[in-house]
Amino acid sequence: MALIAVVLLVPASVAAGLVARTVINQGVWQHSRRQAELTAAAVRARRLTGVIVPSTPGVDLVQVVAPGRRVIAASAQARGPALVGAWPAAADPAQDVQVCRPRVPCLLISALRVSPAVGSPVVYAGRAAPGAISSAKLDGLFAVEAILLVALATWAAWTVTGRTLRPVEAIRSELAHITASDLDTRVPQPRGEDEVARLAGTINQTLERLERSRDAEQRVRAGLQRMLDQQRRFTSDASHELRTPLAGLRAQLEDAELHPDESDMPHVLRHALRDVDRLQAIITDLLLLSQMGAVHPGDLRTLDLGGLVAAETGWREDDRHPVRLDLEPGVRVEVAPGLIARLLANLLDNAQRHASGCVGVRLRAGGGLAELTVTDDGPGIPEAEREVVFHRFTRLDTARGRGQGGTGLGLAIARDIAHAHHGTLDIADAPARGACFVLCLPLADDDGEREPAAAEPVGES
Repeated sequence: MALIAVVLLVPASVAAGLVARTVINQGVWQHSRRQAELTAAAVRARRLTGVIVPSTPGVDLVQVVAPGRRVIAASAQARGPALVGAWPAAADPAQDVQVCRPRVPCLLISALRVSPAVGSPVVYAGRAAPGAISSAKLDGLFAVEAILLVALATWAAWTVTGRTLRPVEAIRSELAHITASDLDTRVPQPRGEDEVARLAGTINQTLERLERSRDAEQRVRAGLQRMLDQQRRFTSDASHELRTPLAGLRAQLEDAELHPDESDMPHVLRHALRDVDRLQAIITDLLLLSQMGAVHPGDLRTLDLGGLVAAETGWREDDRHPVRLDLEPGVRVEVAPGLIARLLANLLDNAQRHASGCVGVRLRAGGGLAELTVTDDGPGIPEAEREVVFHRFTRLDTARGRGQGGTGLGLAIARDIAHAHHGTLDIADAPARGACFVLCLPLADDDGEREPAAAEPVGES
């Protein structure tokens, strides 16, 4: 910036000095020419005296010189020989002359011929050049001016550049300390809408996007880790569940092989078949869980959910407790009938296993949803454990143990089936005592909230 100032200001100062000198000289010559004209007019009017009194301010040197360099008249300051040797011709009667002699100031003289005649005298009028022009003072003045301007321009450039780059340095310093672990840090953003402020805003927006990407990546990693942990637990639980009946079956068969005469073969076969049935049930549930996902559109049917519930409860012959039905008619849903039947069977099996005297099934429609509740009058499920029972291979106590015939997968399968139909399966507070499972499924025709129809008389299965 200083170099640019030198390149621009030094030539400008030199040019300004030349212009100033020319202007001053022109002013002096104008006054001198005017005095020469006045004196020439006095000569032509024959009013010239031996001593000339100049009437133009600043012009103190006036001479009237005849041919042959003879001074006819002069001002008090111009006594002596002719001031200059210039002699204007008739064709060019006026001349401006600068005369410089050693150790004396330069003279600025205007020479004017009185008349075109051959013997016409010449009037010289002028003054000593101003001291700043006759010496190097004027040049020094402009040199000092150029130096001051260059210094001022350098200081201004340094100050403005410093103020401009100070926010940039702050941004750079802050960015240098930001790592992947602290992307929530932001660089300082100056006020205003200049380029630096917009740069800081863009950097902060970039840091915000990076922070969101990092958080999303961390959530994905956490989700994947949870899925991996769940798969590991599931594999471990499945191995344990399969190993237990296999171990019992193997022990019974090995005992019968070692002591064939002492073994009650019908008893051994009954126990072996019971273990095989348990293995088959676990394997079937595991296969269903592995295949569970979104329901294939080709498997969906629009049907009356109440009719499906009544049909599924009607053929159950081994239930220990009666099932009381309270079904609203005309509740139509779009479902895969086989999967919903399996979900209902799992809920009824769970209720029969823990009920004390009866099981209840209730169906209602409202708010665009079909709500199916299955209740029992058993010991119930503590509120803190209502979510745990939907985990795979979960048994809360000995009453829910293997001796009751459950695989520990029924409720997990039921919830997966509900989610596959864009529904929910949760546990709510029972009206009196026991457990209350609530299944919500979207209605087939979404006509808004339906008014509950009159319930059918409570039946019993």
